[in-house]
Amino acid sequence: MLTDLPLPELATYRSSQRTPDDFADFWADTLAEAAGHDLDVRLREVPTGLTTLVTYDVTFRGFAGQDVRAWLRLPAGATTALPTVVEYVGYGGGRGHALANLLWASAGFAHLQMDTRGQGSSWSVGETPDPAVATPQVPGVLTRGIGDPADYYYRRFLTDAVRAVDAARSLPQVDPARVAVLGSSQGGGAALAVAGLRTDLAAVVSFVPFLCDFPRATRITNAYPYREVADYLAVHRESIERVHRTLAYFDGVNFARRATAPALFSVALMDATCPPSTVYGAYHAYAGPRELLVWEYNGHEGGGILDEARALDFLRARLAG
Repeated sequence: MLTDLPLPELATYRSSQRTPDDFADFWADTLAEAAGHDLDVRLREVPTGLTTLVTYDVTFRGFAGQDVRAWLRLPAGATTALPTVVEYVGYGGGRGHALANLLWASAGFAHLQMDTRGQGSSWSVGETPDPAVATPQVPGVLTRGIGDPADYYYRRFLTDAVRAVDAARSLPQVDPARVAVLGSSQGGGAALAVAGLRTDLAAVVSFVPFLCDFPRATRITNAYPYREVADYLAVHRESIERVHRTLAYFDGVNFARRATAPALFSVALMDATCPPSTVYGAYHAYAGPRELLVWEYNGHEGGGILDEARALDFLRARLAG
């Protein structure tokens, strides 16, 4: 069943999210602090038994100079710097197994898949800790440090995501002028955030993005992870204004307003996890060229392999040499 507004109303929906007056300064200061740490990118080739791809275990320094893991997958025998896809993972997942997720490198791209600090145990393995001071939170990471933007989990995660692009662009196997960011759900939200924080991306792909339009998302779905915020506020009854102030600094709508790279979105009209109006909120706010794939009878899986097929065409066109 439809989980949100009908399609004609989605076409005119606009988010009520407000951009904090110091949004740009907050992120400029955050990224400047991170840039004070050397990237220190380290690569170790991993034997996988594959003959068509070469895989490296990557470590780079993200937020506060803390180590973040990633996989780098390359077409075997590549001799020139390649167009590159930097990918972010969905909620609860990590970078997974070295033999998983082979599409992008098989298609001829360099593929850097970033691990997700403090996650990676719900459905795929991660190896990057989140060494932050513990705060009262609902299980999951969506309310970790939510009382203050400076302490919030997604300040660390999204800084890692920006630094992952820097790490990719530093590699000789990567053409720094042809780098795209991509992800689904939480990964799609991260891709939007990076698009709003950088001006050097060639393309953005955001499938059924999470972390968008918090004022609406936290009130219209009982599905997790957004339900974590509702659960938190059901206990911390007097913290609504403070919590939503924090979330505004990490909302895909506010990042979309600053983004200029060509973007491909997808949305599913029966998605309870990331309600379609929240995706439309970010899509309609997006400042750059944009396209939207609409899946009328799907839930949070979105278009599945068809999303990826369309993204492959989209990226080939925009990352062509």
